[in-house]
Amino acid sequence: MLLTLTLMHEPAADLGYLLGKNPTRCQSFPLSFGQAHVFFPEVSPSRCTAALLLDIDPIGLVRNRRRPSGEGHSLQQYVNDRPYVASSFLSVALSQVFGSALGGRSRERPQLAETALPYEARLAVLPCRGGEGFLRRLFEPLGYNVAAQRHSLDPLFPEWGESPYYTVTLSGQCRLHDLLSHLYVLIPVLDNDKHYWVGDAEVEKLLHHGEGWLTAHPERENITRRYLKHRGELAKSALARIEQEESDDEESAPVEEVIEERARLNDVRLDAVQAALRESGAKRVLDLGCGEGKLLRALSRDPQFTEIVGVDVSPRALEIARLRLDRLPLDVQSRCRLLHGSLMYRDTRLSGFDAAAVVEVIEHLDPPRFSAFERVLFEFARPRAVVVTTPNVEYNVRFETLPAGSFRHKDHRFEWTRSQFQDWANGVARRFGYAVRFVAVGPEDEILGSPTQMGVFRQCPKN
Repeated sequence: MLLTLTLMHEPAADLGYLLGKNPTRCQSFPLSFGQAHVFFPEVSPSRCTAALLLDIDPIGLVRNRRRPSGEGHSLQQYVNDRPYVASSFLSVALSQVFGSALGGRSRERPQLAETALPYEARLAVLPCRGGEGFLRRLFEPLGYNVAAQRHSLDPLFPEWGESPYYTVTLSGQCRLHDLLSHLYVLIPVLDNDKHYWVGDAEVEKLLHHGEGWLTAHPERENITRRYLKHRGELAKSALARIEQEESDDEESAPVEEVIEERARLNDVRLDAVQAALRESGAKRVLDLGCGEGKLLRALSRDPQFTEIVGVDVSPRALEIARLRLDRLPLDVQSRCRLLHGSLMYRDTRLSGFDAAAVVEVIEHLDPPRFSAFERVLFEFARPRAVVVTTPNVEYNVRFETLPAGSFRHKDHRFEWTRSQFQDWANGVARRFGYAVRFVAVGPEDEILGSPTQMGVFRQCPKN
């Protein structure tokens, strides 16, 4: 059972600090079911690989009564795939051997632990009970590139067919503890089994290691049920808590609107976004992070827009948006749709639109997950035009009710200066084949700029 983790970043040997393991030494760790060995087969300035190898004794597992369910001494207890494939044994090893990294801690490199870096994880033999499609539905929404090579049951007997085992490589830009958390949860989900009894403690583990990504994952129900070994009451309890957390995370906008009220900035902002969308010539438009549907209602009154789709992660916000849309004339309602989804996960429903609006949304996203958002929007959905607005932090001193150094809303993860926003937007445009122009929204101060900054992206024609 072999897992390798590769960091492609200079100095790549920082992987040793992040994992809390010395790249020059081979280390072994006793586990209740065998031995775990950690070694570094590759260390160079730009690339470093750490390997976690599990040596499991299936005979010892049976003799020590740590065995799968079934008759105590049946042949299946002795002859099975447990020593060879990635399973819940590997999840336990990740927790015990790389516990600090899994928890997002690094004593020597604390800032690096919170930085998204280019990683590659390779699982030598991973059971995919559900097939390659299920494997991709688990990892691709998290922003990974997935390469899977399926193994036959026996090359000498091709008539036996294909096995459920794959060599899988995951690559992407992420934080190390996010990658380890995804592996910790999803490896036993793919195996669809665990080697130990599952109780209430497993619900807590799932919620802990799924924090920040499981709530909006399109396969969260399958993940929850499989992780909890299809124990109905536990799965029901876990899903209820996930839905409750989703509702609790929803932050309504009144505080932000009170701060910006004097300038009636929200109305000005929506007018500016609608004007940019009209100018793009778009007919089919996405409102990503639509909230309670204010932009949707504004766009629905314009006959240029023949299809308007609002997307939000919050069911409660979508419910309010639906109530507001229901008050519109039937012919207007017919041009509007609402979808539950997250900007962190690839979604084929978002493809094929002329334009997308992302209004006062990006400041609510965690910066380490920006690369996933960028790919979802600019690489996979890829509308011809994209309109993005975000607060200009330089202007905050003009809001009398806003304490010095505070953001306009308590859920904002950051607020950018004009140069920071322009650097990000220019980088996105360069990477994904767009051109971008910047528009000041709201009353403009000669020194501080405008309260809202807007970037209007247009796809560059292919040569």
